[in-house]
Amino acid sequence: MKDRERGNKRYYFGLILIGIGGILILERLNLIPWSIADLLISWQMLLIAIGVFSLLGGNRTGGTIMIAIGGIFLVPELVDIPHEIRRLYWPLLLVGAGVALIYRHKGCKSRIEHGVGEQDLNQFDDFVIFGGREVFINSQDLKGGRSTSIFGGIEYDLRQATLSPQGAYIDTISVFGGCSIKVPLDWNVRNEVTTIFGAFTDKRGDTFQHSHYDPSKTLVIRGFTVFGGFEVKHV
Repeated sequence: MKDRERGNKRYYFGLILIGIGGILILERLNLIPWSIADLLISWQMLLIAIGVFSLLGGNRTGGTIMIAIGGIFLVPELVDIPHEIRRLYWPLLLVGAGVALIYRHKGCKSRIEHGVGEQDLNQFDDFVIFGGREVFINSQDLKGGRSTSIFGGIEYDLRQATLSPQGAYIDTISVFGGCSIKVPLDWNVRNEVTTIFGAFTDKRGDTFQHSHYDPSKTLVIRGFTVFGGFEVKHV
């Protein structure tokens, strides 16, 4: 990620923190009703904010789904929804997620067939919901990829891969889920993940500390974990 793009994300995240603090101050001063403050600072709005950040980071599928989930569950807080309709929420979300993934797949396939773009085998894009996945990657020019896990987990084995000379980036979104990667000991892993009720853990320990890693082999991890985590390990 370019420094300017990373700075923009920090800027927007700073605005969100200022907004949350301002809402809490207004509520404490009784300038706005508690019900409005509770609505603006809710898990639904958190998902929407994560979705917006994801869209800014280029993860359109994950960002759109986050915004859709937050928005759909925010509607009953604004208007009275009959119980019969609320029961359809999760089925509708599953259908919507499926349509989004199929649409994106067809869009990518169409671009490739018409020569607008080519499939890059040195990049990955995985989405997991209510499940798990193990991925082995042996690319010799790895540029990175995107990983989205919602109520699920993804594990990548990159120990046989070689980084691109320009380095590589992994954009991750974990919501009530997790992502882990196995990397060679000579890789430098830089953490740029924002954690909210989550954690980023490097479990390479003393083995990594005593190894002579190559600073030019840098893998940057960026994104968000909410009630989830990201783990780096060697074995």
